Amino acid sequence: QVQLVESGGGLVQAGGSLRLSCTVSNRSFRFNTMAWYRQIPEKGRERMAYITSGGSTGYVDSVKGRFVISRDNVKNTVSLQMSRLQSEDTAVYYCNDYQSSDPWGQGTLVAVSA
Repeated sequence: QVQLVESGGGLVQAGGSLRLSCTVSNRSFRFNTMAWYRQIPEKGRERMAYITSGGSTGYVDSVKGRFVISRDNVKNTVSLQMSRLQSEDTAVYYCNDYQSSDPWGQGTLVAVSA
């Protein structure tokens, strides 16, 4: 079974940076478009960044210019470099493919203090 393991979250002050990492196990994802999602309490899960197999990327407006998604097809990892963090970025972050077709991992909590 595919396993997704997210890491790198933590508590950071507004304006700070964090780098999240996601390791995909038990399958190769090099042909998949991968994405990062986040879930704010009492709200649905939002897909906020994606990266295609060819390296093209897309972002929701709220993170554009602050977050950068990348991938390593040899290590089977997807990363999210987050900069200029804001309190509104506080959420649990998950990775999955673009269709969210794999079982969800436990996510990694990012908490941004004002």
